[in-house]
Amino acid sequence: MKLRSLSDLKQILPESERNALKINIPAHTTEHSGKGKIVRVSLETAGRKGKSVTVVTGLQHNPETLEDIARILKQHCGAGGTVKDGVIEIQGDQRENISKKLRAMEYVVR
Repeated sequence: MKLRSLSDLKQILPESERNALKINIPAHTTEHSGKGKIVRVSLETAGRKGKSVTVVTGLQHNPETLEDIARILKQHCGAGGTVKDGVIEIQGDQRENISKKLRAMEYVVR
């Protein structure tokens, strides 16, 4: 089993071993909490040969965090995408799916 977070480790180790290793595992971990930051989700087709792309702008994070958020959104939508110039682009019209996921991550979606 591949560990993806500390909560996965909590499921594997018995209570006695966790206490012996002094691993502090929070009860609820969230990935990339938005904490009320405002982001915009829009649809673009210009310059893409008629193909639609959902664009997420307004994320003020470092490039590694943007890549992580893009990966989470791509997995949630089941679509491809990329990060260009601080903007996340997801293939197709995914506005509703992305908005739901970003709201779950505590972002304010406009």
